[in-house]
Amino acid sequence: MLSISADKINVEFPIYDSYMRSLRHQFGLGKVARSLNKMLYKAHSVGGNISTESSGRTKITALNGVSFEVKEGDRVGILGHNGSGKTTLLRTIAGIYEPTDGLLSVKGRITPLFDIQFGMESDATGLENIELRGRMLDLSPEQIEEAIEEVIEFTELGNYLHMPIRTYSTGMMVRLAFGVSTAIKPEILVLDEMIGAGDEAFFERAQERLSLFIENTGILIIASHSTAMLRQWCNKGMLLQHGNLLAYGPIEEVIGRYENGEGTMG
Repeated sequence: MLSISADKINVEFPIYDSYMRSLRHQFGLGKVARSLNKMLYKAHSVGGNISTESSGRTKITALNGVSFEVKEGDRVGILGHNGSGKTTLLRTIAGIYEPTDGLLSVKGRITPLFDIQFGMESDATGLENIELRGRMLDLSPEQIEEAIEEVIEFTELGNYLHMPIRTYSTGMMVRLAFGVSTAIKPEILVLDEMIGAGDEAFFERAQERLSLFIENTGILIIASHSTAMLRQWCNKGMLLQHGNLLAYGPIEEVIGRYENGEGTMG
């Protein structure tokens, strides 16, 4: 059974304050600088909580005691202002960041899709890039072969698949990257905003493919500012503010709180 469990996880980023090595500190201006820094820290409206330790080291608490349970079949949409901790939470779930404190348990293989063109080589052909991208998505050789046939049919790029992708237009690149990225059947899919679907003529077919892609996913975790999209794809929601989890529950309830001003900047 697929699942994600977080128990009071913190993610902190230490920032070693440069003022301790600066001229202003050497000339006795350290106290003034620290006072100004505290004023600025209190006034910040985006990002996690900023604090300064007695050693002079500054740290940013990007996630602060976040707890939740996600079960197989859940599609969870994450809402919050810019800098609320959405991307940090996604990257922590994906294993890119380690929690500073607390416990995160993931049962199932995670597929993060933060950049669908990541790992593609401009001098390689379209077909070669399908294989490269498939390897990055941890597909087996057999799965890559299946994906190649499927992507060839879906993208309709024809002979361009035998040409270096540096010759592609932006729309052609999106078609290829989108086709490869949605050729997999992930157990746990982590998305930072929805995958782009390319030009208008391609949009309808892409939406059908994307719908099937999400249906075949055991667990979906997606961060987005689009409440319409989260209503379409998700059954649960999270609302973050300055690294704190304000709400977790049915998507309509969480969106309602977000639209009523909770979790906004300030």
